[in-house]
Amino acid sequence: MRGAILGWLGAYFFDPRLGKRRRTLARDWTLARARRAVRRGERAERHALSTVSGKVRTVVHKGERRKSQPDDATLAHKVESIVFRDHDVPKGQISINAEQGVVYLRGEVPDQSMVDTLVRRTSEVRGVRRVENLLHLPGQDAPMHS
Repeated sequence: MRGAILGWLGAYFFDPRLGKRRRTLARDWTLARARRAVRRGERAERHALSTVSGKVRTVVHKGERRKSQPDDATLAHKVESIVFRDHDVPKGQISINAEQGVVYLRGEVPDQSMVDTLVRRTSEVRGVRRVENLLHLPGQDAPMHS
C-alpha cells in the first residue's frame, strides 16, 4: 500500500507535462501555510506578553493609585462635576472649595434632604478626607466655619 501511494505521488509530481507546475504549487502552498503559522504564533506571543505586562503594571501601580492625593483645585473640580450632575442642585448658589483634602460646601439649598445628599455625594469622592458642611436652608443664617 505504501509503495502504491509513493508511486502515485512520484507520478503526480514528476509528470513530464504538469509535474513542474504541481511541484511549484505544492511548494508555494506549503510555504504560505508556514508563514501564516509563524505570524499567528508571533501575534499570540505579543498578545500574551502585553496581557502579562498589563497585569504586572496593574499590581505594581495599585498601591500608587490609593496613595495619590489630587491637589486642592483638582479635588474641588472633581467634587463639582459629581455634585452638579443632578439638575435639581442650584449650581449658582453653591460654592465648593478644597484645602488639603477637606472639602467646604457653602451656600443655600432648598431643603435638608438636598444638604444630606450633597454631603454624602461629596464624601464618596476619592481623595476627600473630610467634608465641612456650611450649607444652609432659606431663611437661616449661614453656619460659621470653625
